[in-house]
Amino acid sequence: MMLARRKNMVLLLGWGILGVLLASPVRATELKPQTVAAFDEYVGAAEARMGDDLREDHFLVVDSLPDPTRQEIYAHLWLGQVYIQPLRTLKDGRPIHVPDGLIHHWVGVIFVPGATISNVMDVLGDYDHQRDIYKPDVRKSRLLDQNGNESDFFEQFYNKSIISVVLNANFEAYYTPLHPARAEIRSYSTRIAEVQDPGKSDERELPVGNDHGYLWRIYSYWRIEEKDGGVYVQVESLGLSRTIPAIFALLVRPLLRSIPEGYLTRLLDNTRKAVEDSSSRNLADPGLQRASRTAEPGKPLRRSYSGSDTNSSPH
Repeated sequence: MMLARRKNMVLLLGWGILGVLLASPVRATELKPQTVAAFDEYVGAAEARMGDDLREDHFLVVDSLPDPTRQEIYAHLWLGQVYIQPLRTLKDGRPIHVPDGLIHHWVGVIFVPGATISNVMDVLGDYDHQRDIYKPDVRKSRLLDQNGNESDFFEQFYNKSIISVVLNANFEAYYTPLHPARAEIRSYSTRIAEVQDPGKSDERELPVGNDHGYLWRIYSYWRIEEKDGGVYVQVESLGLSRTIPAIFALLVRPLLRSIPEGYLTRLLDNTRKAVEDSSSRNLADPGLQRASRTAEPGKPLRRSYSGSDTNSSPH
């Protein structure tokens, strides 16, 4: 009982400190060039690892795990669970130091039985309705431009934990069909601006990179694989935010960890619901060939689908 009370007191103290750090106007900070350079170095190392995963046929993060663990996680995915884990990329075996910044690196996977790659692309490419699919995390969304498999889009993010945060974000996204059963989407933020006093008459954007540092960069790497009678959807997320003073790190970092984990869970859950809706709408279409549920785990099931699938907009 005493341990539980002490733990609760530590958590409450941590939330209080985090609230002061994030809510106080005097805590505004500037995104420094060395922070951006270190983040770019981390991204380069992470993308190199992603390339290695493809060459080693570890398309999903689950595929790189040892066999008993891998089969257990696949079984949980088939039951509708979300698999999420934090990641940490090293360069030449060493951590990459990011001065005045924190990197939030997570990956999550879901399985949607009976769905197809086309169903997933219908959802991820529907920019004008992202605000409906991913609410309340996304308040506004729209497609700005599209050229083949490249897209520019806008989203307004909303998060409320201790305080309310609203961010306007622009993205560039690139869709790559890898083979009939696999596809990849990479989405890079090109501009993120914090909105001050959202919804009020004096609402305005703070200068980009000179704000409270809630989120300076957000890159998303989607992988979609059709097998086992459905579709696996994986998203690997790389975010950059301001750092936390070392004196508060032990208390605050566990709380900061819970925020991206919760967001990623909602993102994948909402994606699953929207894909299931898309799949249900297309059940009567004789042109869609459904994969058998008796497939061997880990073996891709190929089907024929129209070329329009490869021209869908990414997220």
